[in-house]
Amino acid sequence: MSVHLGEDTAMAGLWFDEFSVGMTFDHPWTRTITETDNRWFSLLTMNPQPLHIDAHAAAQTEFGRPIVNSLFTLGCLVGMTVNDTTLGTTVANLGMTDVSFPAPLFEGDTIHVTTEVIALRPSASRPGQGIVTFRHRCYNQDNTLCAVCDRAALMKGRPA
Repeated sequence: MSVHLGEDTAMAGLWFDEFSVGMTFDHPWTRTITETDNRWFSLLTMNPQPLHIDAHAAAQTEFGRPIVNSLFTLGCLVGMTVNDTTLGTTVANLGMTDVSFPAPLFEGDTIHVTTEVIALRPSASRPGQGIVTFRHRCYNQDNTLCAVCDRAALMKGRPA
């Protein structure tokens, strides 16, 4: 099953029992990453890596310019999925695994995200709830894969 939400369509998160393995989402949000986003995030999280905050130093690297802080990328990757998948129906994130950044993001790049449901199981300790494992993928404006993350979320079941 594939779910595509148009630009004018809003959808709350799904209940555990509404997900199925193989279900995919092409999230309608896009976001252009700015220099300010990258610098502020890096400095607010006390990451002094010149590759993110010093244009002159970054120009001397193989990239030739600053790259976007990978944790900012990860935050956007997950955040851009919430409206379609877990808004109002999640109990908690349980963990993220298999995080990778196969290509860099640069200031000025515009990202979009897809999600695939890769696993489901009822909770053994919380009746009426279950764990959904999502595979999130982030692409730049050229459709280059820039980030991947598997995220397990404890989801509420549909109320009786």
